[in-house]
Amino acid sequence: MLTILGFVMIATFLVLIMMKKMSPMGALVLIPALFCVLVGKGAHLGDYVIDGIGELAPTAAMLFFAIIYFGVMIDVGLFDPVVRVILRFCKADPMRVVVGTAVLAAIVSLDGDGSTTFMITVSAMVPLYRKLKMSLVVMTGVAAMANGVMNTLPWGGPTARAAAALKVDASDIFVPMIPALAVGLLFVFALSYGLGLRERKRLGVLTLDEVTEGDSETVLVGAGAGAEGGKGKGIGLGKRTGGAGGGTDAEAPAGGPAASGADEGDDEFKGLDPNRATLRPKLYWFNAALTVALLTLMITETLDIPVLFLLAAAIALTVNFPRMVDQKARVAAHAENVVNVSGMVFAAAVFTGVLTGTGMVEHMARWVVDGVPDAMGPQMGLVTGLLSIPFTYFMSNDGFYFGIVPILAEAGHTHGVSALEIARASLVGQALHMSSPLVPAVYVLVGMAKVEFGDHTRFTVKWAVLTSLVVLAAGIAFGII
Repeated sequence: MLTILGFVMIATFLVLIMMKKMSPMGALVLIPALFCVLVGKGAHLGDYVIDGIGELAPTAAMLFFAIIYFGVMIDVGLFDPVVRVILRFCKADPMRVVVGTAVLAAIVSLDGDGSTTFMITVSAMVPLYRKLKMSLVVMTGVAAMANGVMNTLPWGGPTARAAAALKVDASDIFVPMIPALAVGLLFVFALSYGLGLRERKRLGVLTLDEVTEGDSETVLVGAGAGAEGGKGKGIGLGKRTGGAGGGTDAEAPAGGPAASGADEGDDEFKGLDPNRATLRPKLYWFNAALTVALLTLMITETLDIPVLFLLAAAIALTVNFPRMVDQKARVAAHAENVVNVSGMVFAAAVFTGVLTGTGMVEHMARWVVDGVPDAMGPQMGLVTGLLSIPFTYFMSNDGFYFGIVPILAEAGHTHGVSALEIARASLVGQALHMSSPLVPAVYVLVGMAKVEFGDHTRFTVKWAVLTSLVVLAAGIAFGII
């Protein structure tokens, strides 16, 4: 009964948010609360929720101060050069913009933290998507998949968890998987190219007009107006060439141009105002060094990530904005993102707390594992890879790697399949995992991009599953799995 109710609860949640009958936050709280009552454990709901919140509280704290930190870094101009490089590469071509999104997300993912990746990628790319009236769900989907593949780095989380759960060395898991993961990343780039061509066909290509008036930094200015009336060196978006112009994207109706926020500030682009009052050019190298130090300490695990971001945010605010009134203004400017993301994390704690506390997760996992035919025993690597796709979507990484993977490894051991092979196969589903409603970072992604979570899910899941299958196929072809 718990198995059936667990699957029904997950299906109900997904259907309601994808059909937009409930908000993700409401669904994450109310649906598990209802099913907790249905399984006869309503009296323990409070305990389950508190346990779930206790587990996710450090993550919520990390996101709280990470959003403040990177928001300040964006305000003071740390990432302006990155955006200018991307703009020069993209040249107002939708295909280049989508490919640039995937490349940027993959590069930034080297720090091993999804929230950081999404904050930097969205901040750099969303103004361009809005100005070109491109589909923002394409941006969120591509960024999530690129980060998902890169999330398998030894310091990213899943590999370390698999190593700890099966008592093997993380490098023995990751290094042999590099060819398969490289194929997966190349597939994401190829997919980005295809999605970009579709956007180009729908929107056409814009011509760029270079206008020089003084020595100011490059800034994207109003579409159709060129750089007329602008100050400094600007990129004017001139006449569209090709494409249907005002067409719609059938796959991304709500996250696309009509509802992507393209109409928000469309007449006056403010994404990289070179004259904004918050810029601190004299402190550029200090802020760059602070960020490098932060990422280095994260990778080396010198301190817990929430503590690092708390300290870094305090330093960044104090140094860049010594006046109290300016510090309060910067915190207030990013308060909406902080509240939305932190609130979603605590709502997800209800979902995970009920799933774990009632025993639904354990019953679901054992039902699936017991359903594997004995004849598939020698192929437990393949089975693990396939199961990792749905399991890492519907479960936290901790639940999967410490609760399910050891069971799969034991089953594989009886048929001569090594623990290392099982560990490698367990990484396959990470491309989809990063879009899971149980991953706090995805709410940073959709929240900052102002994309409905249901739209992101509907668009991304099929491509992320395909990416995971490509990684699995490459692993089998290379003899890794």
